[in-house]
Amino acid sequence: MRNLLHVAVLLMGSLFAGCTSSVFAPIDSPNPWADDYSPLSSMENYQLWGTYNVHDPSCHKIGDYYYMYSTDAIFRENRKEAKEKGVPLGFIQMRRSKDLVNWEFLGWALPEIPQEAVEWVRSHAGGHGATNIWAPYIIPYNNKYRLYYCVSAFGRKTSYIGLAESDSPEGPWTLAGCAVKTDDTTAMNAIDPSITVDTSNGKWWMHYGSFFGGLYCVELNPETGLPMLDGDRGHLVARRANYKKDNLEAPEIIYNPDLKEYYLFVSYDPLMTTYNVRVGRSDKAEGPFIDYFGKELKDTTNNFPILTAPYRFKSHPGWAGTAHCAVFTSDDGQYFMAHQGRLSPQNQMMDLHVRQVFFTKDGWPVVSPERYAGSNPREFSAADLVGEWEIIRVQEPLYERKQEAGQILWGEGELQDEEWNMSHLLYLEKDGKLGEDQGTWDFAKEDQSLQLTLNGEVVKNLIVFAGHDWENETETVLFTGLDSRGRSVWGKRTK
Repeated sequence: MRNLLHVAVLLMGSLFAGCTSSVFAPIDSPNPWADDYSPLSSMENYQLWGTYNVHDPSCHKIGDYYYMYSTDAIFRENRKEAKEKGVPLGFIQMRRSKDLVNWEFLGWALPEIPQEAVEWVRSHAGGHGATNIWAPYIIPYNNKYRLYYCVSAFGRKTSYIGLAESDSPEGPWTLAGCAVKTDDTTAMNAIDPSITVDTSNGKWWMHYGSFFGGLYCVELNPETGLPMLDGDRGHLVARRANYKKDNLEAPEIIYNPDLKEYYLFVSYDPLMTTYNVRVGRSDKAEGPFIDYFGKELKDTTNNFPILTAPYRFKSHPGWAGTAHCAVFTSDDGQYFMAHQGRLSPQNQMMDLHVRQVFFTKDGWPVVSPERYAGSNPREFSAADLVGEWEIIRVQEPLYERKQEAGQILWGEGELQDEEWNMSHLLYLEKDGKLGEDQGTWDFAKEDQSLQLTLNGEVVKNLIVFAGHDWENETETVLFTGLDSRGRSVWGKRTK
C-alpha cells in the first residue's frame, strides 16, 4: 500500500510540474570580466591581459586550447617603464583558452622584429616604420605550426609578410623566409595575411592586403608556406572605389564544408571608429567572391552583408572598432568570430570580442549581438520570447570622415552621433503582435527561427539562441540575422 501511495504521489507531482512548467525569463549572471581595464594597463600587469589589448587576432584550436595571436598594440604602452621593470615586452601577443571565455596571456612570440623585415621596410620608406609587428596568422602544417607576421610603415605600401615556424604553438619560432614584400611601386600592400587550403586539390592560397590597391590572393607552396612562384604577389579579389577615404583591409578566408563555400570576410573603414565587417563567398578558394546582391568584391561597389559595426545597447557606453576578425571552428564544428572592440567613448582600450557565428538558410554568415560567455544551449518556445527586447539594426556609417591612409585624423577618435548603431525597445506580446502597433511576430519552434514584421517590413529567418547579456549581466535569449538589404538585425530579451 505504501508503495502504491508513493507511485501516486510521484505521478501527481509529475503532472503538476508539467502543467506549471516555467516560462523562460532572463537570469542574473555576472560578467566573466570587466570591460574597462585601465587599472591593469601598467606594463607589469601584462600577465593579466587575458582579454585585454587584443588587436587583429588570429585564432586556431590546437589540442586542448584555442591559441590566439595578435598585433602588439597596447593601451598606454610605455616601453621605458617595461624596460625598468623587467617586463619581457616583445612582438606578437600570444594567448590561450580552453573555453573561449577565460584567456591566459602567454607573452610574446618573437623577441624582436626580424632584421630582414626591418631592413626592407626602412630602406624603402626613408628610414621610417618597422616599429612593431602587425596582424599575425597561425596555421598548422603536418607536425609544425606556421606563424605569418607583418612589418610595415604606416601610410605606405612598404610592407613585408614573413613566416616563422615552430614545433609548438607556443614557440620558440624559427624564421623561414619572406612570403610577400611590397613598396611604393607596387599596387598592393603586403599585410594582413589569411590562408585557406582547397579541399578539392590541396592547393594553399593566401589572401592579404589593406587600403592600397585592394586585397589580393596568391598561391603558396604547401611544402614551404611561401609563394609557389618566387616573387608572385597574386591577383586582385576585393577593392573599393575611393582610397582617399574608403578603407578596406584584413581579409579572413574560411571554408564551410557543409555549404561547400569559401567565405572572405573583410574590414571597412577606420579601425578606431567605424570599423565594420563585410563578407563575400565563392565556390573557389581563390575567388571570385560574390556579395549578398551578386556583386563581385573586386568591383568598386560597397559590398554586403554587413555583420558588425559600432553599436550601443542601453546601460553601456558602447563599442567602436568592431572589425579585423578571425573566424574559426571548435572541435564539434561550431563557428566563432574574434575581433577587437574599442570601449567608447575614447575608443582606446581594445577588448577581445568572441561571438558565435551562424549561417542563415541562404548560406550567409551572421554573428551574435553579444560576446560569447559559454552559455548553455537550450531550445525555446514562443512563450519564452514574450517580453521586452532591445533591437539593433546594423547599418553602414553615414557620416563622411576626413581620413589619411584610410584612418581617422589624430584627435578625431570619438564617434559621431550618425556613426552609432543604437538599440531601441520592442515588446513581443503574447498574441503575436508587437507593442505600440509596430507589427507582428511569429516563432517557428522546429528550427528556432523568428519572423518580424516591423512597420510593414518583413525580416525573415532570424536565428534564436541562448546567450549572455553583457550590458545587463543576465543569461537570456538572443537573435541574429539579415534583413532584405543585407544588414544585420540583432536582438536580446531584457525583461
